[in-house]
Amino acid sequence: MKNFAAFQRLLPLVKLFPWAIPAIVALGVLSSLFEGLSISLFIPVLQTLLQDAPQAATNSPLLQGLFRLLAGIPERDRLWLLPAAIFGCILIKNGLSYINTVLSAWLSARISHRLRSQVFEQLLSVGYSYLETQESGKLMNTLASETWRTSQALSTLISLITTVCTTVVYAALLMLISWPLTLLIGVVMGLISLIIQLVTRRIKILGQQAVQANADLGVRMYEGLVGMRTIRAFGQEDYEQQQFDRTSRRVQKALLKLDIVSGTVQPLYELLSALLVLSILVLVGLHDRASLPTLLTFLFMLYRLQPQMQQIDGYRTSLLALSSSIDDVFLFLDRDSKPYLRSGTVQFLGLRQQIALESVSFRYTAQDQPAIDHICLQIAAGKTTALVGPSGAGKSTLIHLICRFHDPSAGEIWVDGQPLRSLDLKSWRDRMAIVSQDIHIFNATIAQNIAYGCSTASRAEIVAAAKQAHAHEFISQLPQGYDTPVGDRGIRLSGGQRQRIALARAIIRDPDILILDEATNALDSISEFLIQEALDLFGRDRTVIVIAHRFSTIKHADQIAVLDQGQIVEQGTLDRLLRQDGLFAQMYRLQNRALKP
Repeated sequence: MKNFAAFQRLLPLVKLFPWAIPAIVALGVLSSLFEGLSISLFIPVLQTLLQDAPQAATNSPLLQGLFRLLAGIPERDRLWLLPAAIFGCILIKNGLSYINTVLSAWLSARISHRLRSQVFEQLLSVGYSYLETQESGKLMNTLASETWRTSQALSTLISLITTVCTTVVYAALLMLISWPLTLLIGVVMGLISLIIQLVTRRIKILGQQAVQANADLGVRMYEGLVGMRTIRAFGQEDYEQQQFDRTSRRVQKALLKLDIVSGTVQPLYELLSALLVLSILVLVGLHDRASLPTLLTFLFMLYRLQPQMQQIDGYRTSLLALSSSIDDVFLFLDRDSKPYLRSGTVQFLGLRQQIALESVSFRYTAQDQPAIDHICLQIAAGKTTALVGPSGAGKSTLIHLICRFHDPSAGEIWVDGQPLRSLDLKSWRDRMAIVSQDIHIFNATIAQNIAYGCSTASRAEIVAAAKQAHAHEFISQLPQGYDTPVGDRGIRLSGGQRQRIALARAIIRDPDILILDEATNALDSISEFLIQEALDLFGRDRTVIVIAHRFSTIKHADQIAVLDQGQIVEQGTLDRLLRQDGLFAQMYRLQNRALKP
């Protein structure tokens, strides 16, 4: 039973549609009853055709009931009434089977959608620190492949339940025809099932190997796609092809082993079952020819039962193979083992005084050194605060804490006297906009990318924001203007164009707090000038927090905080920091020296 522990996790999905599974099972049972009845009606048909054969099986309750029903019908009429009844039962059986198939497909589609939605919701809500430790390709595999396999597992489980119920119906009908023969067959079928289980006992391990191989392939595909430019720039096509082929062959081998073991079920079961049926036919036919009509009907019903028994073992094998996918999906959905940022309840209506960091420290993991350590900083409302320092000093980490992508490991961040943790997270971020060097452009039109900052924006507002970001001119020259698709991650745009789209997205948001994370660091002089001009205008009377390596962009900052090794080592205006002749002055001189011809 422990092999099926994973399927207990499917119960919440089943409870989403509590009526569906009983309906599917009921339809399957009714379908089996009508098929069993149609097969049973062959006995009186054969008895009528073989009028000289003795009715040796009349002690069967089923046969006695059938003969009583037919007692008042002349034998000449039975030859057309009984086939008509058989056809009617088959018609009803297939109608119920079709409804069952449609309902099962509907349930599978709904469950698959619900699983994908829950996994994506988990991606959106889980703490960012968790996502930073996970491989993107593996997460994509869980979202795209393992959710589908999990819904397939649920469909297989429903089919197993239905098939077991159908088997019980057939077994009951066989018992009514001949209980001694049915018991004998039941024992033999049980032995056959035991043999099948012994042959396929490695299926769960092979399923785990297949899931891991698929996850590794997902990682390799993701890295190949997002790193294609780097791969080609460094001439590593052959190396990446070899790595991909090696990973793909692992998937090939894992799935092949899984299919080889799974594929033994059908032929092995069919061979053993055929041997059983033929043995019964020969032994009973030699010793009791008088019961030939009953025997033929019994064997025909047994023949219809055997695929059901075979399916039970096939479904069991498939479920074992899919159990690793269930574990993968529900392990990701498990909320107890993951960090979450809990939203506060206080609505943020705008920054009035300041953001204050009080002895704030942060570690990405308990084993890491502090990324920032005992930071104390006041960011005044309506002023520009610049964060500078060498790479790895903790500038971006500080921004992430202010945006509340993470919570501090120690200390507290205050917003107008309220702890940041107590603010409603959505209302806090709604009043904030970020423009960074590595901005994400969605695979959509330019208008949709700009409107991402404000989903209710009109076309006029989109155009106005683009003009303010100095983006309207190049957008107007594109073939479809604002309706031009920009490709994955904005690949059809230059760096400066992407940056101006990102700035327009921030402008249309009309935020209280504007965060610039090295927004102009990788741009040419013209693009930098245009964006800096737009930022200077847009940033007036707003709270601006800027990270910059180019000190020319922060010369008008109201205060500059210099970070080094996770701590603020200097703080003040540009002129004051230069007079102190510390780390900032040293960096400033080095940059100016590098810019001189």
